[in-house]
Amino acid sequence: MATVAITGAGRGIGLEMTRQHVAAGDRVLALVRNPESAGALADLAATSGGRLTVHQMDVSDDASVKAGVADSGSDAIDILYNVAGVSGPDGAELESADWDAWDETFRIMVQGPLRVLQAFLPRMGAGSKVINISSQLGASTWPYGGFYAYAGAKAALNRMMRSVAIDLKDRGVIVGLVHPGWVQTDMGGAGADITPQASAQGILKVAADWTLDRSGDFLNWNGETHAW
Repeated sequence: MATVAITGAGRGIGLEMTRQHVAAGDRVLALVRNPESAGALADLAATSGGRLTVHQMDVSDDASVKAGVADSGSDAIDILYNVAGVSGPDGAELESADWDAWDETFRIMVQGPLRVLQAFLPRMGAGSKVINISSQLGASTWPYGGFYAYAGAKAALNRMMRSVAIDLKDRGVIVGLVHPGWVQTDMGGAGADITPQASAQGILKVAADWTLDRSGDFLNWNGETHAW
């Protein structure tokens, strides 16, 4: 049985990853900004036999992150999934930009994963894994325009976590970046390519197979290397 922590666990990919880890018999710490609005997560926790607990955490707020980690207990963490995210401002914003929305996007999707990792790091050791949900939009190979804030945040996340992977290698902590696919969630839309179930299943397998020699790599949900 693994102990896993998942941010953004109340909906979309995060909720499905939580569901699949619970079904596998793992202990899951579900971290969500608004637990009172996460009805599906509460229902899952009620039927989990105590394997799933829900903890309030706003990844954009340092005090909230520290409080959420403290509330989650002291068990060693086998896998930390940084899933929480926002879509950011609409459009390309070439002529003007909503800078408040930009700031929120980077607080959540760049600073947030590092905040959460810092808070959980004392509970992680050799063999622990930090799996970050990134996006193909953060790759230089993405052949389209637009999505400036979102794409910029994911590119920053990728480069930052590659640095983290280098700095944690001597401790044996494995860091990974995953493009989850274009997924049928509130963010991806109903016309997206794959279901949350398929994406989550792929991510869990990729996470389970990740080894220290691949730390810092950027992979697709199906395990293939993603060009960056």
